[in-house]
Amino acid sequence: MRHRLFRANLEKRACSSAVLPVKRSYSTTPARLTLSSVAGPITPPLLQETLPVYFSSQILPSYNDRPALISKHEKPRAHGGPLVQTDHQSKNLSWNFEEMDKAVAALARGLVKMGVRQGDRVGVILGNNSAYAMLQWACARAGAVIVTINPAYKVHELIAAMSLVSVSTLFVAPSIKSSQYLNLFSSALSSLSTAAPGEINEPSLPHLRNLVVVNNGHDYIEEVNNIKCAVDFREVLVWEEGGALEAEVQRRIAAGKKDDIINLQFTSGTTGMPKAVSLTHHNLLNNAYSIGSCMRLTPEDKICNVPPLFHCFDKYRKAGNLAAWVHRASIVYASETYDPVATLRALKEEECTGVHGVPTHFLGLLAELEKDGDRTGLHKMRTGIAAGSPTPISLMNRLIEKLNLTDLTNAYGMTETSPVSFQTVPSDSIIHRTETVGRVLPHVKAKVIDKEGKTVPIGSPGELCVSGYLVQKGYWEDPEQTASVYQRHDGDTENMWMHTGDSAIMDESGYLKIVGRIKDIIIRGGENLFPVQIENKLTQHPSIREAAVVSVPDPKYGEVVGAWIVRHPTEERLSREEVRKWVKDSMNHQNAPAWVWFMGEDGVQPELPKTGSGKVQKNVLREWSAAWAVKGLGEVGTR
Repeated sequence: MRHRLFRANLEKRACSSAVLPVKRSYSTTPARLTLSSVAGPITPPLLQETLPVYFSSQILPSYNDRPALISKHEKPRAHGGPLVQTDHQSKNLSWNFEEMDKAVAALARGLVKMGVRQGDRVGVILGNNSAYAMLQWACARAGAVIVTINPAYKVHELIAAMSLVSVSTLFVAPSIKSSQYLNLFSSALSSLSTAAPGEINEPSLPHLRNLVVVNNGHDYIEEVNNIKCAVDFREVLVWEEGGALEAEVQRRIAAGKKDDIINLQFTSGTTGMPKAVSLTHHNLLNNAYSIGSCMRLTPEDKICNVPPLFHCFDKYRKAGNLAAWVHRASIVYASETYDPVATLRALKEEECTGVHGVPTHFLGLLAELEKDGDRTGLHKMRTGIAAGSPTPISLMNRLIEKLNLTDLTNAYGMTETSPVSFQTVPSDSIIHRTETVGRVLPHVKAKVIDKEGKTVPIGSPGELCVSGYLVQKGYWEDPEQTASVYQRHDGDTENMWMHTGDSAIMDESGYLKIVGRIKDIIIRGGENLFPVQIENKLTQHPSIREAAVVSVPDPKYGEVVGAWIVRHPTEERLSREEVRKWVKDSMNHQNAPAWVWFMGEDGVQPELPKTGSGKVQKNVLREWSAAWAVKGLGEVGTR
């Protein structure tokens, strides 16, 4: 999955020596390139610790009393346990690093007690809350693999995702927005109504044993009564320190290796088949460190993380949370799901120094600030990451003027690369921070190649390939798909290259511009949508003979879904609204077309444009879509 996150210049990647265990500074990219091939600095050396070891050795000893996590929508003692100092000082959950460490330790012991083994996959369907943050660290301590699942999935998609990676334990909220997960699961999986806790035996999910409900403030007593195997999150936590459980956790931490897989994130290419990206301690720790270095993060920073935590910006999860924590900065959750009113309030009340989001989030914030009119509490704002889609220079200027985000960075990456490979720095010009995704990160190699695999001259488009520590370990139990994108090139015995599927242009200074997506993925408000999946759903409709889906430019979301429909000759009554509803009722609602055009109707060409071999020419359809959208013809429903 792709991201354009605001980046930063490699010339000034040095961070305060007070923040780091060693002084870490970065050398510059060569002054002038002739071929589109770059290698990031190789100093300082890569971090070799696992996440738990890094936390205990580099963060706790000197920064234990620094703010770590503030969740504005949760009560101080949301999960029970012993009283902590900040319980008396805050109206909401507010942990320093020592307090977060105790909560994480209690959950790690609880995972062991519940029977979670090393290597087990632990699924998570939650909004932005402290339980999610705890699970990120606790799974790593227990040697488990956290599986981040999109809460917007339909129930059959949730079950398919868990089945693909053999999830053994699921942590789930009773409901998020309109999705009632307990009701959905009890209806789809009848065995849950009779199974005892820890003894789930569901044929469609043969590895699932535990289901844990994380109370997010909703009344779910009636729903949970229909699922006998459900356990309350607070009952899982083991607050008592020491003993056999703690000894086992410490044994697993000691046995952990930097190349162990600790996170699976779902992505899908143009085949429409889901794949689980396997990310390691080494991938995530070092990439987070580089991201935070580009942002100049210090322990004084307080970052409001707006995007959903299932996403890899972390695409969102790791770039947001982990980049802050490895630099001893704190994270703020304004609300469970995106809420511009709550976000603006959190920025002011906590005097945040930064905010992460996609252009849609920033537009909502600016609109709310315009209505509110009060900038009190925003004086410390300076940084963040803008992700998901390019940020126009006009929006960048408004963010600087209204929110003081003078150091906002932009970056590029994909789930398979942990995620960021290119990023800007605050010292880059506004033009570089809006029209490019910056320069390559340390210990990363990148090149732009033509169809024959040769590196193209600077200024020429081609496919971007990336190599280095940040590349995933492989698609989970899918060597064929892994081999199709992760390859050794002729004459290069040293590097394996990840083919991104993105078309890019590199300039003589190493700045990269993404000019297209070879795989035709649609990025709607930072969410990657896959045309082939939508097309497959559309062509299941009895009235649709053929369908082609492309991106349509949109001022709010960057891109939305446009569908070109060929109806069966006898089915002329099919309406745009029916097409949209057909997708919306069975898929994540973001996939529902915002624009629908019927071939041969209203001046539209009678047939889909195709090559001589019969392949739909989507580049032509994108041009048609943009032209028709400007005229306002073909719009349907809400976006």
